[in-house]
Amino acid sequence: MSQPVRPLWHGRVLAVFGILLMAFSMRSGVASLSPMLKLIEAEVSIPAWVVGLIGTAPPLCFALVGMATPALERRFGLQKLAVVVMSVVTIGMTARAFSSSAWMLLASTIVIFAAVGAGNVLLPPLVKTYFPDRIGLMTALYATMLATGSFLPPLVAVPVAYATDWHDSLLVWGVFALAGLLPWIGLLRRRTATDDLERTRASVTGRLWRLSLPWALVVTFAASSIYAYVSFGWLPAIMTDLAGVDAVQAGLLLALFGAVGLPCSLLIPVLVARYRNSVGVLLAIGILGGLMGVAGLTFAPAAAPWLWAIGLGLLNLLFPLVLVLLNLRTRTHEASVALSSFVQSLGYGIGAAVTFLVSLLHAATGGWTAVLITLAVVALVAAPAGIVVVRPHTVEADWERHHGKW
Repeated sequence: MSQPVRPLWHGRVLAVFGILLMAFSMRSGVASLSPMLKLIEAEVSIPAWVVGLIGTAPPLCFALVGMATPALERRFGLQKLAVVVMSVVTIGMTARAFSSSAWMLLASTIVIFAAVGAGNVLLPPLVKTYFPDRIGLMTALYATMLATGSFLPPLVAVPVAYATDWHDSLLVWGVFALAGLLPWIGLLRRRTATDDLERTRASVTGRLWRLSLPWALVVTFAASSIYAYVSFGWLPAIMTDLAGVDAVQAGLLLALFGAVGLPCSLLIPVLVARYRNSVGVLLAIGILGGLMGVAGLTFAPAAAPWLWAIGLGLLNLLFPLVLVLLNLRTRTHEASVALSSFVQSLGYGIGAAVTFLVSLLHAATGGWTAVLITLAVVALVAAPAGIVVVRPHTVEADWERHHGKW
């Protein structure tokens, strides 16, 4: 059933700012630390294992906390949990900015990552709740804010630190988180009786394990995560070793890989929401692009490294595609929360596991062939999952077809 369309801002100004600032903080909380580590180490002694744990913790926190988020949402409600998440992110970022030891830095960072894990799950159902008539547009806007929150901190964090110090540079992102908390406090004051009714509904997460659509979305989301983690971790080294580029060119190629995600985040959710039959075309473009990038790096790496970077980046269009499908493939609020948790938690967990496997393969072989083969297999596995995702059906309809009333 289609929703009557009304102006985006009409009666929803707080929700617009709340969702966009939450999305920005979900990524800036992660991306703002790594550029600062060298400056922090000049003042605070940080063991190598702490640095390694900070680097590997995000997907693990996203997976573990994401699985628990539906239960928390049923207990507290969507708006109240959004307040809690943004409060924890704000407190964590502030504590991290004033860290005086490696333990304080690690503890505050883990707290931030845990809150981000819950926030990732909450964003799609928040869009479905406040913007059922504008799902494509709002998903595009918040996916773009996710991308902005990923690339903006590395660009400005170090210059700000040189102009002031690293404490102030980290604290800047806490100010954005605080700004993102205020709209949710305002919306919490407007809660209605229906919010309390939604909290009493039983969990539906267990039903998702028995349906093919959630698993297909998991595979699609995991493929995007794997390409992102592997590329951001090793693409400069791959380009240097295989394509013969220098360090500056390798960095520019990584930036090109990341830049592909920005127009994808802005355009794809709008296209999918408006033209539902475009899902298959977009999936094909992403998967074929990823395979093109892998094939190019395998057989002719020096021929067109910029084209291979773009190809790898195209597979990441699966990320905003899945985000909008989390809402389009559900009918109800509780299904949206459960599906978001199921897909993102398992997807991030699989992404972390495969990325770790890739690091072992590279260490064992000393080369990149096994890594590239793994990436090719990931893209190929996403293809049959895409066939399931393309069909215009919902998890509720699938359950009712095979098991009776939802």
